[in-house]
Amino acid sequence: MALQLRELWRSGRRLFAKRLIHLSLTCVSSHQEAQMNIRYHVELNQLEREQLNALLSGGRHSARRLKRAQILLAANEGVSDEVIAATLNVSGSTIYRTKRRLVEANLEGALSEEPRPGVARKLSAKEEALLVATACSTPPPGRARWTLELLADEMIKLTDHAQISCETVRRRLGENHLKPWRKDMWCIPKVDGEYVARMEDVLDLYAEAPDPQRPVVCFDESPVQLIGEVRDPISAKPMQPLRYDCEYRRNGTVNLFVFLDAHQPWRRVKVTDRRTNKDFAECMRELVDIDYADAKTIRVVMDNLSTHSPGALYDAFPAAEARRVLKRLEFHHTPKHASWLNMVEIEIGVLKSQCLDRRIDDKHRMIAEINAWQQQRNAQRAQIQWMFTTEKAREKLHKAYPVKES
Repeated sequence: MALQLRELWRSGRRLFAKRLIHLSLTCVSSHQEAQMNIRYHVELNQLEREQLNALLSGGRHSARRLKRAQILLAANEGVSDEVIAATLNVSGSTIYRTKRRLVEANLEGALSEEPRPGVARKLSAKEEALLVATACSTPPPGRARWTLELLADEMIKLTDHAQISCETVRRRLGENHLKPWRKDMWCIPKVDGEYVARMEDVLDLYAEAPDPQRPVVCFDESPVQLIGEVRDPISAKPMQPLRYDCEYRRNGTVNLFVFLDAHQPWRRVKVTDRRTNKDFAECMRELVDIDYADAKTIRVVMDNLSTHSPGALYDAFPAAEARRVLKRLEFHHTPKHASWLNMVEIEIGVLKSQCLDRRIDDKHRMIAEINAWQQQRNAQRAQIQWMFTTEKAREKLHKAYPVKES
């Protein structure tokens, strides 16, 4: 090496510089070739072999990951790199990198992709924040909502970019979980003193110990459509599910009055044609005289429907009868837009998923099916485990309380 440098120096500085660069590249190339000539030896333990065999036996995996698993298993058996390359149709560099990563890292490192730098992001962090703020703002006049095209054009106006694709906008919005073209409608509750008072009243009822003389019964109603078949469904067969026609016949609606004991494994469903004051009053009288004939006071949790009032009983019964029933009832209303606090809502969801998730065309059949479901669920002693308490409400909703604790 020293003799070569002296000869180059004698031949002139310019020629020296050129040949020095060539010599350096030759040394680097020789180093890379020497590095490629390193033979990494693959030795897999029993656990690693089982993991690779399980990977190849089934499941959805990328083709590259499966190729690397095959390379490692073949190399572990002593198969040469030339045979592996010819058999698996992979290059020698792929085999070399896979074996090197196993030796230098671990099995997962050998199977996984190496990080790639990729193309630089089109939008900077500041420009991305501007895009998010724009997508959350009011759309331009004449447009109901922001679209990808509108946002791309707006970002060109607000930044120095000459062009921004819709795909760039879509990806940046997706990373921030934004879809400006979507809207959700929901009831926005007003959390004030009345809301908090009703919420804590209901939660305290759920937290009490069971008392046969003062049971807590959750009550609500739900309309259900009677749907009939236009054509008979085709029964299920091996390798073929049940098939039914998309066309159906409407046979009217019925109403379900649902009762649920908050502390005991009991529920009852009553099917009626309507949900008028008289229907509600009849439900309350049955609750007093039949379901809880021995109870002193029945505390009923319900929502704020107009029929859920003591006046409904006076509209349906003579004054003496209405007063007799009301003396044994105690109404507790959930806050407005907070029917989730009524435990019976969960039971109605169970009823619809287990029993009513099909087409039932007749009221009598509906009654028979619901009675069968009701008997089975009561026999199983199924009960809802309510976990939300007053203490948790004060902890999780403390910012919504009108007066903050010091």
